[in-house]
Amino acid sequence: MVILYGIKNCDTVKKARRWLDDRRIDYRFHDFRVDGLTPVQIQAFAEAVGRETLLNRASTSWRQLSEQQRSGLDAGTALALMLEIPTLIKRPILSTENQTLIGFKPEQYASAFNLKA
Repeated sequence: MVILYGIKNCDTVKKARRWLDDRRIDYRFHDFRVDGLTPVQIQAFAEAVGRETLLNRASTSWRQLSEQQRSGLDAGTALALMLEIPTLIKRPILSTENQTLIGFKPEQYASAFNLKA
């Protein structure tokens, strides 16, 4: 099963959804804000791509954190913070049977589905 995780009003998520729809790829959309996330899901993403890749340090949410919150991050607190504030997660996350992709690059998606870019 293919699952696309993200936030529905995120422009990059919209591009990824459009790419999948245009190619008639069957997927389920999981909205972080509406459907939520569990600690197990966050941990699985971090294990698949790395905690640093998963954490969106370029986000507005990151800039709104206090200096203490940003500087005191270890693996556990980073994952807990992403669970509490899902907009700290880089998106979209595409989960297939074989891989997990972070962000949207048409060539990566094409490769994941064995299609021509």
